[in-house]
Amino acid sequence: ECQYDISQATDVTVSAYNAVTRNDVTAMKAAVTQQPVSVSIEADKAVFQLYRSGIFDNATGCGTNTDHATLVVGFGTEDGTDYWIMKNSWGTSWGEDGYMRVAIEDGVGICAIQSAPLYPN
Repeated sequence: ECQYDISQATDVTVSAYNAVTRNDVTAMKAAVTQQPVSVSIEADKAVFQLYRSGIFDNATGCGTNTDHATLVVGFGTEDGTDYWIMKNSWGTSWGEDGYMRVAIEDGVGICAIQSAPLYPN
């Protein structure tokens, strides 16, 4: 449930942004090391919406038709699997307290996470 309150809004604007090289894990890791990176993903599939925990690596259940924006805030490795740490806007009851660990794959990535990464100037 959206809890936006206009009286709490700040006067922050983004005047420009930088595009990270599409479909490039190395470029995206370099960008995420410096700041959070906005990403477009496909989030309309139940397998994504019902995520609770663990490293999400279901490439077949999540496509590449992007329809949702999230934020990649870091990356890590667990048991030999590299993953992105992605912050969603659906609140702390979704996923791992509002976050998802998405397995890193070359190319467009799972749910197209590497298809259009951006960060503000």
